[in-house]
Amino acid sequence: MSTVRVRFAPSPTGFLHVGGFRTALYNYLFARRNNGTFVLRIEDTDRSRLVEGAVENLIETLRWGGLEFDEGPGIGGPFGPYVQSERLEIYRQHAQQLLTAGKAYYAFDTPEELEEMRKMQEKMRIPPKYDRRALRLTNDEVRAKLDAGLPSVIRMRVPEATTVAFDDIIRGRVEFASDRLDDQVLVKSDGYPTYHLANVVDDHLMKITHVIRGEEWVSSTPKHVLLYQYFGWEMPTFAHLPLLLNPDKSKLSKRQGDVAVEEYREKGYLQEALVNFVALLGWNPGDEREIFQLEELVKEFSLERVGKAGAVFNIEKLDWMNTQHVRLKSNEELLDLARPHFDQAGIRPEREYALRVVALMKERVNKIGDLVLSCRYFYIDPDSYDEESKRKNWKSETAGYMKEVAAGLAGLSSFDEKSIEEVIRSVSQRAGIGAAKLIHPLRLSLTGVSVGPGLFELMAVLGKERCIRRIERAIGVLR
Repeated sequence: MSTVRVRFAPSPTGFLHVGGFRTALYNYLFARRNNGTFVLRIEDTDRSRLVEGAVENLIETLRWGGLEFDEGPGIGGPFGPYVQSERLEIYRQHAQQLLTAGKAYYAFDTPEELEEMRKMQEKMRIPPKYDRRALRLTNDEVRAKLDAGLPSVIRMRVPEATTVAFDDIIRGRVEFASDRLDDQVLVKSDGYPTYHLANVVDDHLMKITHVIRGEEWVSSTPKHVLLYQYFGWEMPTFAHLPLLLNPDKSKLSKRQGDVAVEEYREKGYLQEALVNFVALLGWNPGDEREIFQLEELVKEFSLERVGKAGAVFNIEKLDWMNTQHVRLKSNEELLDLARPHFDQAGIRPEREYALRVVALMKERVNKIGDLVLSCRYFYIDPDSYDEESKRKNWKSETAGYMKEVAAGLAGLSSFDEKSIEEVIRSVSQRAGIGAAKLIHPLRLSLTGVSVGPGLFELMAVLGKERCIRRIERAIGVLR
């Protein structure tokens, strides 16, 4: 087990949660940092929760994030298949080994009996767990029930009065009293294994050296440790990542905001920014740096610098980080990334013109989608005008001033920022008013809103024809 092999093993139950994405990212970074192998395994044994198309979506989302796997569905590898529903015979054989060794047993309890058991334990104020009534069955009774086709499960037999311990890279030594562990179901009545059996069997057969997963699996790990011991296998090294938290320190949930990677992608967050942000949710480089590319994260990453405390998912920090990555991209890259947003908005700008818009706005937007949503006025003449700005800036005499500005602009042979400013200053001087009394209503005329980039830069990008047309329309509408 000297060659590092790690795996990301999601269940295809829908979109990829940012917590799952962080787990995948840390596995990827650890593998690449150590010249190891990054495996994708699909854990689909809980048939009731499967979502059609989720596997394809998971793979596509990982690839969007730059997390290319070395072995897995679609590309294969020496330890396939990499989809658990295609490995049922493997789990059946291993479950039989445990039964033969007396480390597991059949149980035939109905859901109603299990519920009654739980209520009784609750009434007696004892921790709920299986009471092992099935162990009182003789071998002949078990065989008779199996022959009769009664629904059954296979449970793991947890040893009594034993301490189960393991070392965790992040949490140090972790110990559990076996008396607090339940006799976990290993194979369900439908013949499918539970997570616990399939996970341990696959990690061993796929030669996984490091299991890097979320903190929520800490309580399951002693059951996995026992299975490794029962089979006589060498255990991998464990590392359990801290929880992701909402700003109020509750567990990150849909209730307080977006939690799916796909939602951030659709909103125009850059892949580089989301990877950068998620990498710092629990890990730190040991200095003040905050902006990283994926290749830089690979060079810096270590599990020893992952903390135990929960990491707060701060959307304002993500927005700031995305802004930094937007500014690092060329205008051409940003325009290409914005194409889906243009298509969604039904806008087809001429490329050279759109590049000028991007150059002007890249310092002023947080997300790729803003290059379309916050900039519609560059492509579509305004059909409404901000009411507050109208009230404050459009007076009875404004239409006359705007006519003078339009006439001055029409006479320009060079439509650049300096020439545009000279026209506006000239009109304000002749009218004996401050330039602001022209600039604010002029911006309203051109964009329909009261904020945006510098007016002279804005007008130079819009061009003479577009500016004059919009001024004339505003005069007619706002008069």
